[in-house]
Amino acid sequence: MNYNIALLGIIEVVSAISIGIFILALTYKIVQFVGEKYYGIKEFNHAYSIFTAAIILSVGLMVSGVIQPLISSFRLLNKEEGTLLLAFKYIGTGAVYIAIAYVAAVLIGLISTFLYSKLTPIDEFEEIRKNNIGVAIIVSAILITLTMLSKSGVVMIIEALIPYPQLPPTGF
Repeated sequence: MNYNIALLGIIEVVSAISIGIFILALTYKIVQFVGEKYYGIKEFNHAYSIFTAAIILSVGLMVSGVIQPLISSFRLLNKEEGTLLLAFKYIGTGAVYIAIAYVAAVLIGLISTFLYSKLTPIDEFEEIRKNNIGVAIIVSAILITLTMLSKSGVVMIIEALIPYPQLPPTGF
């Protein structure tokens, strides 16, 4: 049995659950705060709940893209360090990757929602505040779609941070 890979699995499960709950709760609280402060939505209606669910799903989709770069990073770290130091490096690297993905998800959500609201003749958030479920579904679908389309670019940025070893020139 490869204990380093087993340790990776345990760390990944524990960190996914703990960081996932933290990130999703933080996202929920931010959306709740923004809805109340900027749009006057004191009680969540169905439309705003749909929109909130789309934001949470988008954040989850984006942060899930961190898994493969994190495993690649672990494999490189695995060759260099002992088990305890490896666990700390893995947790630190994972935190950086997750933070980048989270910030990217928030920025994509804000930018896509802002741009879409500027391109249409109606005020989407006023309609969501009025519990217009159709508008909430459309804005949510746009948000999720743009997150899915941009996820690979964010993952590529994160993979660029992985300290791959330099290969010798091939001599073309």
